[in-house]
Amino acid sequence: MTGEPAPAPAGRKATDAAPAAGAHDGDALPRRTPWTLQRKLIATVVSITSLILVLVGVTTSAILGNVLEAGLTSDLRAQAQRMAAAARPFLLAGMTAEEILAQQPVAPGTLFAVQTVPGLPTAAYTDDDGSVIPLSEDQIAQLITSIPEEGPLVVTIDDIGTFRVDGERTGPADQSVVVVGVARDKVAATIGQMLTTIGLLTAGGLVLLAAATAWTIRAGLAPLRAVADTAARVSRQPLDQGAVSIAERVPAAQADPRTEVGQVGEALNTLLDHVDESLAVRQRNEERMRSFVADASHELRTPLASIRGYSELSLRALRQAQRTGRPARERAGTDSATVENTEESLERIQAQSLRMTSLVEDLLLLARLDEGQELVFGTVDLTRLAIDAVGDVRATGPGHTWVLEVGDEPVLIAGDSGRLHQVAANLLANARTHTPEGTTVTVGVAREGDTAVLRVHDDGPGVDPAVRDELFERFARGDRSRARQTGGTGLGLSIARAIVEAHGGSISVASDPGDTTFEVRLPARPADPAPTD
Repeated sequence: MTGEPAPAPAGRKATDAAPAAGAHDGDALPRRTPWTLQRKLIATVVSITSLILVLVGVTTSAILGNVLEAGLTSDLRAQAQRMAAAARPFLLAGMTAEEILAQQPVAPGTLFAVQTVPGLPTAAYTDDDGSVIPLSEDQIAQLITSIPEEGPLVVTIDDIGTFRVDGERTGPADQSVVVVGVARDKVAATIGQMLTTIGLLTAGGLVLLAAATAWTIRAGLAPLRAVADTAARVSRQPLDQGAVSIAERVPAAQADPRTEVGQVGEALNTLLDHVDESLAVRQRNEERMRSFVADASHELRTPLASIRGYSELSLRALRQAQRTGRPARERAGTDSATVENTEESLERIQAQSLRMTSLVEDLLLLARLDEGQELVFGTVDLTRLAIDAVGDVRATGPGHTWVLEVGDEPVLIAGDSGRLHQVAANLLANARTHTPEGTTVTVGVAREGDTAVLRVHDDGPGVDPAVRDELFERFARGDRSRARQTGGTGLGLSIARAIVEAHGGSISVASDPGDTTFEVRLPARPADPAPTD
């Protein structure tokens, strides 16, 4: 009545605990070590070969036994007929089988039995040294009971052995029966010897086969082990901690594409090459991203610092005027220096704000171009676009010589007129900014097959080879400096490349001292058909 729960029965607690213990014991059981592929192949090859050899040995022994038995039966039939004919005079004389056998030259292991009417059967055989030994009454009875009415057969007599026997009738009126037997010891010995030989050869062959198979499989699987070792070494490299190169490869000898296993090694090497290239690209992208963040931070920090400085200067001048205690209208009329300083500060703030706005807009444009936005396609005459761009730049670069090389026919493309004009303007501004006065800049437009080409050539000092490969990267500058005398933010050429690539084209640069050419290649629209009369 206290409200406390009753304890669980002991039996129930033991039952609940049993599955957990059983599960633990099951988990603790050691798992059988799996066989390797080499062991499986060796066991399979040796087992199948052993079965084949055993079947061959048994079949060969059976066939050979039948052949020997057939030969023995044929010889026995001839010998039985000969001995029956030779035994007729001896039977008339009342001689026993022992006496008759002693009178005839026979091979060791020959059995001879005679049944006369009337009379008791007699039998004898010759042992290995040619001696004639009579059979006992029990042995004779065993022989008689083992012989059927007719036909050769095999009989076994205690203490003597196994014989193949055959009978012939002889004597007066063929009333006597002569039984001749030949020992089967030679046949059994021949078959046993053959089985022993086959067994020894099979055992030796299997040992040799196992060794040769093991060597062959081991040599054949060497590329797989090389692949596994290479993969293990690669897995130990700290790729998640900044490693940017994988030097491990499967040895060339183990990656022969002419073999099936070698193709695995070659495939792993190809995979590692791709991973290595991907890591290198990742590293370059990370470095570019760090550089991009640093450059963007610097470009934004400079105008922000100017805005902050000029705003503090304006605020300080305003507070100083307030401390004089004069009314605002009087201060506006008499404190001309404060007004001039404040106006100049506000102008600088505005200029830096515009510069920062331009930078942010360029960054947004690059981001949108990367996403496939910001383009409105229409028909664009690349010739007219080049003429307009050169006309605009002549006003800003009167110290340069501007040459226009275009044909009479328009070069039409499908694109965004405003963005393509921005490309041409960026290339011309780049030539004006990075070349001294007096430089000749030539702008050419041409159609080459299905491609429209815009070229901007100058005979200025050229592009520094150290920065040529990354000239179209973001925040890249030809002089590697942050000085404002040689350009803006370093986004012009990267924006140009993004616009050109968004149109399915390409932009490139070839530069030597006195010979620099920027080339834009864009897909051209098909030419209009010629008018027919």
